[in-house]
Amino acid sequence: MGGFRKLRRSFYARPTLQVARDIIGKFIVYRSPQGKLSARIVEVEAYIGRGDPACHAARGKTERNEVMFGKAGVTYIYFIYGMYHCLNFVTEPAGRPAALLLRAAEPAEGTGLMKKGGSRQGLDRLLSGPGKFCRAFGLTRAHNGLDLTGDKIYLEDRNKPAGEIVTTTRIGINHGRQHRWRFYDAGSAAVSRK
Repeated sequence: MGGFRKLRRSFYARPTLQVARDIIGKFIVYRSPQGKLSARIVEVEAYIGRGDPACHAARGKTERNEVMFGKAGVTYIYFIYGMYHCLNFVTEPAGRPAALLLRAAEPAEGTGLMKKGGSRQGLDRLLSGPGKFCRAFGLTRAHNGLDLTGDKIYLEDRNKPAGEIVTTTRIGINHGRQHRWRFYDAGSAAVSRK
């Protein structure tokens, strides 16, 4: 991995807001059947347990959100609006459902594969939204529950720290809007919305 360090489960099994800040600048790597894809994470949103009305776990465990109640460091992918898949990273110890929604990233490796999804946007905007990211990486519900400490999809520390990290309220929710649980790299052109 060229001196890059794969993140361990202990990275994810911490308070979600700490993980959110620390995950900015890390790289997501997906070894797809077509080839290796990677991108630098520049924007996430936190969704934390039953006390957060915007969190999928707010009303308890369901078939859809079951992985949020398990161990940290797995993927949670859901389908929304009948057209978009969204990738989340499960955080916190088992039994405390929480996750980080990946909102935006900067393409690094495999950009030709990412563009095969039909996007005509430039690289800066190719992964500038949760639906865009999953479409470009080819991630669907079939990738739900994958172990982020395995070899198929994982996060790496490539020693490229984030710039200034901004916190704001989350986007596109009706409840829990008071929480400043959206984190993004202020210097990145790939952020979904400044």
